[in-house]
Amino acid sequence: MHETTDSPTTPAPATGGPGQDGGGAPLRTLFCIAVTQEFFNAGDDERAAVAAAITPAFDRLAERFGITVLGTLDDDQLMVGATPGWPWTSYILADVPDVATAAEVCGIVRETPVGESRLWRYLRVEARLGRPLFFGTR
Repeated sequence: MHETTDSPTTPAPATGGPGQDGGGAPLRTLFCIAVTQEFFNAGDDERAAVAAAITPAFDRLAERFGITVLGTLDDDQLMVGATPGWPWTSYILADVPDVATAAEVCGIVRETPVGESRLWRYLRVEARLGRPLFFGTR
């Protein structure tokens, strides 16, 4: 939601559906990324290949998908081992034009090759879609 001039805690009226039909406001999307046990079962060379594939796979998201990355968080210093569910290992917060685009970004792990496999063997991704919170602004 957009801030109003009345008060920073007063939400603006909703305008259109949130990005589902290509109209309305972008969807605020939290891409949650987990490392699977397969990554930790892999040898050093295989883990290095996975790490080398991740950066280009998630590079230039704005250019490739038309999204606006608002922030990232990596919890790898305080979380060690596979992440079967919440809390996730890393996050990308972005404004995304529509649900189809969010699905395309999630599809990165399906499409990115790593040796004889794909990135989805080593990473899981889930997208949480919503709208900007009307409070807690800058």
